[in-house]
Amino acid sequence: MLLDRYRLASRDFARHLEAVPPDGWDAPTPCTEWNVRQLVNHMTRGNLNYVGLLHGATREEFLARREADALGDDPRTAFAESVQACADAFAEDGALDRVVDYPLGKLTGRRALAVRTADTVVHTWDLARALGADDTLDPALVAWLDDDHETIYAGLDLGPQFFAAPPPGTPGETRQDRVLTRFGRDPR
Repeated sequence: MLLDRYRLASRDFARHLEAVPPDGWDAPTPCTEWNVRQLVNHMTRGNLNYVGLLHGATREEFLARREADALGDDPRTAFAESVQACADAFAEDGALDRVVDYPLGKLTGRRALAVRTADTVVHTWDLARALGADDTLDPALVAWLDDDHETIYAGLDLGPQFFAAPPPGTPGETRQDRVLTRFGRDPR
């Protein structure tokens, strides 16, 4: 079920990725430090870094590779291949029970996959916003993330180096607005 969520979230991101126009790679995103290409690289590199964690990489190695280019000349293919590699790694026998050295704290593979999936959902919104596309997220993914946020992130050090602070004001009326606000996005 969790692996299915990851695949669904990744398909949603890929759908928006297919719509990036040739001159759209430098467009700004809601993640103020990244343009579209940097956001896509973050997602692609992130997938590859999770594969590394499942195969014994340390948090230091994860962080050292965080910004390394993973896109080359074909960002769409690089992203698709990283999704497949990540899904394959999490589908390995015992992967969900394996303890990984995640930068925010030690996690089971199951929780690491939940964090990866949550990141993919939120960054799908970022990419849609950057492209001026429909930014409505999959309602089942939003409901899961709204209901399970505390469980997914329990005990992790969610400092400002990883997550933006929620914007001031009320989080909004919809579940999607609440989820996005928790992740430092302003859906208004």
